Amino acid sequence: MFERIQRAYDVLDHPDADGEAVCSELKGTGVDVDVTTIEGKEGTTDFVKIVVPGEDPDANTLGVIGRLGGAGARPEEIGMVSDADGAIVALATAFQLAEMHARGDVLAGDVRIATHVCPDAPTQAHDPVPFMGSPVDMATMNEHEVDGEMDAVLSVDATKGNRVHCERGFALTPTIKQGWILRPSETLLDAQERVTGEPPRTLTLTAQDITPYGNDVHHINSILQPATATDAPVVGVATTSVNPVPGSGTGANYLPEIAEATGFVVETAKDFTRGRASFYDEAEFDRLKSLYGSMDHLQTMGESR
Repeated sequence: MFERIQRAYDVLDHPDADGEAVCSELKGTGVDVDVTTIEGKEGTTDFVKIVVPGEDPDANTLGVIGRLGGAGARPEEIGMVSDADGAIVALATAFQLAEMHARGDVLAGDVRIATHVCPDAPTQAHDPVPFMGSPVDMATMNEHEVDGEMDAVLSVDATKGNRVHCERGFALTPTIKQGWILRPSETLLDAQERVTGEPPRTLTLTAQDITPYGNDVHHINSILQPATATDAPVVGVATTSVNPVPGSGTGANYLPEIAEATGFVVETAKDFTRGRASFYDEAEFDRLKSLYGSMDHLQTMGESR
């Protein structure tokens, strides 16, 4: 796994990093790669979509989104920023699954991986430490990263700029579906325990964390923004730290923890596509809706008052 992470790190930690570099790494592996360059108000970025095909067209499809503002903040900062964790894990997962596929270890269902590559993203003010901005807005990110073919989504994001979760490693969020914050998935906690050899770690969320960006309320970060753009269940995979670390901080990509997060994503891909893991209890979700109604208004910008 460390070799896969090193490959991802080398692709991203370059002043001229782009989607074509990712394509070159995956050439000849049997996976599909699509790159789309989008220009925003503060620069450009390359959205990369990777599809690792499964052997059963009726099996579950897992989505993996490497969420970040940018892998670098040049010229303000030199080198890889903390915010790059999501892209590192997404690409390392792609490299691992592509190699497995080439060797004949084909998963039951497809895994659709999406992230974007930007070596010179802007920074932005945030409490308690600065965040990374992005050349494009959140709606554009969701448009290019959230796929209607995804039956469930893991959203991987560096989540170190807070005082909510104060330990190194990676933490799982409760499952988010159509505006509901559901209880954490037991089968995903099982996979986390298996990969780390430790008790599971979960990330505390508030209702405002799962609302869309741009509504002028505080968000822990963008880890659950994909949940505003899909009805599929979404779980955040948060790489964490003991002390608050700026998203634009360099030298803060903790490789052992990234390796564990990547291992978790790979194990979840195996389990979910075979029907061994679920993101939520469907009967319980239906019961909640019958008792309290829809919460999908939290997926919108709300009403202006």
